[in-house]
Amino acid sequence: MAASTEHVGPTSEDTDPPESVRTEPNNSPGASESESETLEQDEEEEEEEPPGPKIRETPQDIQLEAIANTVALHPSRDILVCGDVDGDVYAFSYSCTEGENRELWSSGHHLKSCRQVRISADGLKLYSVSRDKAVHLLDVERGQLVSRIRGAHGAPINSLLLVDENILATGDDGGTLKVWDMRKGTAIMDMKNHEDYISDITVDQNKRILLTASGDGTMGVFNLKRRRFELLSEYQSGDLTSVALMKRGKKVVCGSSEGTVYIFNWNGFGATSDRFALKAESVDCVAPITENIMCTASMDGYIRAINLLPNRVIGCIGQHVGEPVEEIARSWDSRFLVSCAHDQLIKFWDISGLPKLTVDEYRKRKKKGGRMKSLTKKALGDNDFFSGLVEETEKKEEEEQEESDDSDSGSD
Repeated sequence: MAASTEHVGPTSEDTDPPESVRTEPNNSPGASESESETLEQDEEEEEEEPPGPKIRETPQDIQLEAIANTVALHPSRDILVCGDVDGDVYAFSYSCTEGENRELWSSGHHLKSCRQVRISADGLKLYSVSRDKAVHLLDVERGQLVSRIRGAHGAPINSLLLVDENILATGDDGGTLKVWDMRKGTAIMDMKNHEDYISDITVDQNKRILLTASGDGTMGVFNLKRRRFELLSEYQSGDLTSVALMKRGKKVVCGSSEGTVYIFNWNGFGATSDRFALKAESVDCVAPITENIMCTASMDGYIRAINLLPNRVIGCIGQHVGEPVEEIARSWDSRFLVSCAHDQLIKFWDISGLPKLTVDEYRKRKKKGGRMKSLTKKALGDNDFFSGLVEETEKKEEEEQEESDDSDSGSD
């Protein structure tokens, strides 16, 4: 404040004209008006503040030093954690303000590739699993290693699920599932019922039934309360790569390496009730958004929004052009979907409008070779100009399609 006061004082003294000069403009009104206008313009220019930081619709991409296998988001803050193929774990804060993404800390405790990270429901603990067969517990705030379980599995660990604040489940490349009580640091379940790697794990709302997806093409069912294996589903074509609950827990969906989503009824785990083949190379990961809508990611780099029953591809959320997507996750406020891929980028997609979408039972006919509808401005590229053109083109195509549908129905 002292500096600004000193600066303002001298300038006012220097710029004030002598009294004799002040009386002169009274004889020429036109000149006084022009002088006052120029003075006002100068004052306005001085008062104009520099433009503030740019506010974006989504945070900027985060560039990593290596490919990230996994990403997890904080349950109540704008913070994400990722693990990469070098075994390093990073925490970032993210913001829609240009240039405000920040690296908070990094950890290099894993000896080999970090396969999965998960943050506890209270946002205080971070668990990570790795190809080095270890389970690590870190402090989210500072990234300090709190405890580790060395040699937790006999094979590299591939998947991780936090059941509650004390219980977690891990699956490895050999098909073994273990459930851990972290208060004791010991496994309370150790079962090998799959013939290949366990790709994903989920649990029902009551924390009683554990479901696993496996590379052997089956879904496994385990009873946590009774600590026993229940059954395997029938074999599906291709690896099962992901598993999630939909429709308030009444449906179970599994993604596959063949690009098909398999749908099971709850308590009907033996056989699928339905299946939905996407025009995708694979369905490697699934993120439920609402009870009916989920996002899927694929080896082809596309992130799709899918409606379940009726089964529809709603459109494209975004893409990592030509690069396989490793994982997608929803932000705590359901505003963003976050993805990591082989392009060493973490990207953010605006999904705030997804819950408002409705899907008709009536399936509209699509033109052959028609492109997916883009659901975000960045869906088909980062350039807003071209995204606007895409949106206009899509609207025209939809109008033409509706007109053709109307004419077809009239001819019947």
